[in-house]
Amino acid sequence: MDIFRIALTLTLIAIASPQEPRRIGMAGALQSSYAGLKRNITEAADKMPAEDYNSKPGAMPEMRTFAQVIEHIAQGHEAPCGAVRGLPAGAGHLEGSPHPSTKAELTATLAASFALCDQAFSATTDENALEFVKQGPFEVTRATILYGLLAHDAEMYGIATVYLRAKGLVPPSTERQGRGRGRP
Repeated sequence: MDIFRIALTLTLIAIASPQEPRRIGMAGALQSSYAGLKRNITEAADKMPAEDYNSKPGAMPEMRTFAQVIEHIAQGHEAPCGAVRGLPAGAGHLEGSPHPSTKAELTATLAASFALCDQAFSATTDENALEFVKQGPFEVTRATILYGLLAHDAEMYGIATVYLRAKGLVPPSTERQGRGRGRP
């Protein structure tokens, strides 16, 4: 009985004790956001059937196909992630086809672009996040470059979800949250 009371008392003390908040610095926030976007975009690219890669959700001629959206995302990784890694501008850091057209080529190009960015994000620390790096004719902090990339990827994922929904597909992030909008 005494052991039970001691265990109960210790449990209540542990529950009632204020917990130290988990501190997330700039690097952790960047890396966490990147991981979520990488997952969403990769899953969206995988989810769209190959035969629908050349589809558009509307008839406007300036609207990109889904394939062009995926290629745009991959191309959008090269300059910022290359700059953060200290690679020369315009050196063509992505491997694969110069103008990918099939789903397999596009998802491989997307994966290569994420591999380039994986290194940029993982090498970012709270200590070096505010260091200046050269990007084009400017010097900006690595955090500024990476937050810009995250904003662009979030926008592009939002656009990709429209393409998925136009094909009757639930976007990966919605599917994971269990909110299939009436779909099984």
